[in-house]
Amino acid sequence: MKRYSALTVLAEGLSGQKGWQPAFRTPDPRAGYDIVIIGGGGHGLSAAYHLAEKHGLSRVAVLEKGWIGGGNTGRNTTVVRADYYHPESARMYDLSVRMYEGLSRELNYNIMYSGRGMLELIHNEHQMELMARMVNAMRLNGIGVELIGRDEVLAMEPLLERGENVRWPIHGAMYQPKAGVARHDAVAWGYARAADALGVDIIQECEVTGLVVSGGRIRGVQTTRGIIGAERVGMAVAGHSSVLAAMAGFDLPIQSYTLQAMVSEPLKPCLRTVVASLFIGVYVSQSDKGELVMGGGLDRCPSYAQRGNLPMTRSVLEGLTALFPSFSTLKLMRQWGGIVDVSPDSSPIIGPTPLDGLFINCGWGTGGFKAIPVGGLLFAHTLATGGHSEMSAPFDLGRFSSHRLIDEAAGAGIAH
Repeated sequence: MKRYSALTVLAEGLSGQKGWQPAFRTPDPRAGYDIVIIGGGGHGLSAAYHLAEKHGLSRVAVLEKGWIGGGNTGRNTTVVRADYYHPESARMYDLSVRMYEGLSRELNYNIMYSGRGMLELIHNEHQMELMARMVNAMRLNGIGVELIGRDEVLAMEPLLERGENVRWPIHGAMYQPKAGVARHDAVAWGYARAADALGVDIIQECEVTGLVVSGGRIRGVQTTRGIIGAERVGMAVAGHSSVLAAMAGFDLPIQSYTLQAMVSEPLKPCLRTVVASLFIGVYVSQSDKGELVMGGGLDRCPSYAQRGNLPMTRSVLEGLTALFPSFSTLKLMRQWGGIVDVSPDSSPIIGPTPLDGLFINCGWGTGGFKAIPVGGLLFAHTLATGGHSEMSAPFDLGRFSSHRLIDEAAGAGIAH
């Protein structure tokens, strides 16, 4: 990897960055590929990288209708955690956290991962009982979480409201030391750069407008840049999964919602961890630039909008300022929304579809970013082999007809 001096970086900035080499190629599409992945977000790029790196498949194309990092991968709050309830989910998300820890080294690209830990706040004795149940289940599944008391929480985050006769007093927290944050667009660029170096074609501004089907099997895709043939096609398009499934002639049990977030003006370092309250519906961390990155639960109005709205903004800020009164004078800098696809059991769908040769990776809800490394790994295995790995098998689409759900909304209370 080429290194640049500080003076070189300064000179490039002043000259309009005309001397930088592109991180990855911008090729024209070929007539055909072994595998075409629709969606140039984190999961699609991760899958392409693993197809080339682990399965030796380089005749792979990633098709992105916009630009790399312009979808959900660049429209989230970058939290990486593994506090899930069911064994199937726990081992998958735990592996993803461990993959994130070594991802900069693997990709030779700094994704700015920070394993700073996460506090899931508890506000009364009843919530402590519920959280104890969750912590015990997670620990049985091998997840490193613990219950800590009020004094420990306030020692870690001294800006939290310390009063006991307030609406949301601090009673304790579930603490996950290995949780953290990563730079969202750096994750996309890192995977794109690594996949490109292994021969994968990453084709931007190439929207899929239809599917080429013959003999009951998919043979390629119709795009705004012509027909592209493929032996197998993978869909990793998050909130637009149901749209592409409709092109293939089947329905998916998912609904698309907007997940909103916002950032404040920058501050000096004041938060050590990611702080969240499931019971209030708010979470916050501090970026490397000093901004507070804030979010909350889903706006349960089905939508494809990539923007925020005032009711959700008010809900998040009310919760945040109740927890951190000193933040009440801060100014908001910007807000945004990402389109997430939520399944009935708040768990992902990975594997084959009713159309032969077409595979899907969707339904991650609000857990998509934290699962990019493992989601791409599992999807690559399915695309390369046509079947499941042991880890992905429970998340097959067929679980909805066999009633073998992995209900994380009820189990862990996740705000999907």
